[in-house]
Parts: sequence; C-alpha cells; structure tokens
Amino acid sequence: MQWVDRVGRRLKLRDLHILLTVVERGSMAKAAADLAISQPAVSKAIADLEHTFGLRLLDRGRGGVEPTVYGSALAARGRVIFDELKHGVDELAFLADPSEGSLRIGITESVAAGLLPAVVERFSRERPRIRLDVAQTVISKLHYGELRDRSIDLMLSRIPSPFDEADLEAEVVYDDPVVVVAGRRSKWARMRKLTLAELAGERWILPPSDTMPGSLTAELFRASGVEPPRAPVTTLSIHLWRRLAAEAQFVTMIPMSVLRFGKRDPSLKVLPIKLPVQRRPVGVITLKNRALGSVAELFIECVRRTVKRELDKGRPLSRNDSSRTARG
Repeated sequence: MQWVDRVGRRLKLRDLHILLTVVERGSMAKAAADLAISQPAVSKAIADLEHTFGLRLLDRGRGGVEPTVYGSALAARGRVIFDELKHGVDELAFLADPSEGSLRIGITESVAAGLLPAVVERFSRERPRIRLDVAQTVISKLHYGELRDRSIDLMLSRIPSPFDEADLEAEVVYDDPVVVVAGRRSKWARMRKLTLAELAGERWILPPSDTMPGSLTAELFRASGVEPPRAPVTTLSIHLWRRLAAEAQFVTMIPMSVLRFGKRDPSLKVLPIKLPVQRRPVGVITLKNRALGSVAELFIECVRRTVKRELDKGRPLSRNDSSRTARG
C-alpha cells in the first residue's frame, strides 16, 4: 500500500519521459526543445518527481544539469520501462497484423560476411513486410553495450567460451573454425602440405589484437607452437582480407562460414594446414529477463533453419553444441 500511495497513484509516465530526456540532453532547455514543451513545464515535471520520491534527482549548475545517484538509478529503470512498453506496443501491432513488424539486430563482421546474408534472404522471402535494422558491432573489451542499452534486440556473433556474462544468455547454433587462405595463384596454393610455422614470415593480414577475433587468432598461433606474426595490416574487414589475399599475396585466416554460406570465391585457396582443434561457437545473444517479441522469435527460428539446411547439405559446419544454451 505504501508503494501505491507514494508512487503508484502519483508517478506519471510523461514526467518520467521528461526526466530521461533531461538526463540524456544534460539541459532542461534542450530537453524542452526536443519535447516541444516549455521549460517551466520541464521544471515542474522534475519537481513533481522529486516530490513523489522525496529525493533530489538532478543537480543544477551553470553548465546544465546532471543526475544525482538517485536520478541515475531512476533513469536506468525508466529506460527499461519505456523499452518494455515499446516492445508491448510492437507486439500488439504484430498480433493485429502478423505480416508487419521490425527487428534491430547487431552483427559482427564474420557473421555479416557469412551467415547473415543467407538468413536475411530466407527471412525476407517468408516475411517481406518485416523490416530488419542491422547494425555492425565489434566484440572487444566494451562488448555487448548495444544489447545492454537496448539499442538492439539481439546479437548474432561468435560467443566466447566460457560465456561469463551474468545478464545475458546465448544460444549456440554452430561452431565456426577458421582456415588459412591465400590467393589461388600464390606459391603456397600449389603446396600439398604446410604448417603454420612455414608461413610465420609471410605477409599476414589479421584482426586487431584487442578484439575477440584477434585474441582467438593469437591463441591459435601459440597452440601451433608459433608466436603470432607482426602483421603489416590489421583489420576486421573480411572484404579487405579476401581482396588482399587474392590480389596482393597476403595470407590470412577466415572463418569457415564465410566460405560456406557466401558465394564461392575462385580466387582464394584454402591451404592444407592442420590447425589445432578449435571451439568457436557462433549464435544468438540476448538480454536475460527481457521478453523477446514474436518477430525476434521468428528470426531466431529462421537462423536455426538456415544453419540446419547447410548441415543437411553436408557442409562442414559443426553442430555439436547447437542444442546448448549458454547462460551467464
């Protein structure tokens, strides 16, 4: 009853939305302009919230406003509230017309170059009026920020093992080992047997060391008894990897899925190098305790079916862990 009396009957979504805008903009005047209301109306909404909770939510200064510890906590919860409301409205719209909807997806470079086009092609044929908003993401020390701030609904990417994110969960759909490739006209393409050590002095193009692909690549070299080479080019662009390997005598490592899901590239040759056993799971990562909408469920199911189709063709994509759900 105390919550109902103090907050339930007094808290207005409009006032909470105004607080979020003020916190994001750092200024009551800018928030008023964004919301197309007067500055006194903004001040009153903040004052009403502070009166409701009996706490100061904003510190006012000459340079603008900043949230107090209480304001920051309320704003964080407020973002979740409005995100869930938006999903609720989207869900009602989808239930009223299952042919329409939208989904925000985060993808990494290797997924963009391999799995994603095959999934999108199938999904767009089946659900032509559902809009997919795809954003490129980078898994580094600051990874998963887009999921946590709810700017995307789900992420398709390589999944670290072990998966230690307490607020996220991941469904593995296949394992995606890397292979060593070079241009088909390179001297290495004619070899029937090679080792990673024999290529240590060649011109490599590799992912940056501060990213997950970079750290996995370094581990692979060391597991082969070779120190990671000093690559003259580092990038996450698989398009650039492929072009330099095909046309400029570079050597690189490419995820198997890029070659299997994508269009065959006759200018590249997979080199006969036996690499250490790799567990490189790829799958769908979502925010735990955040209800997935029907569109997201449909898309995830399409991912599963697309991978299964490739497996049924005899493609060498491992599904050893495809039924496992990793939980942080």
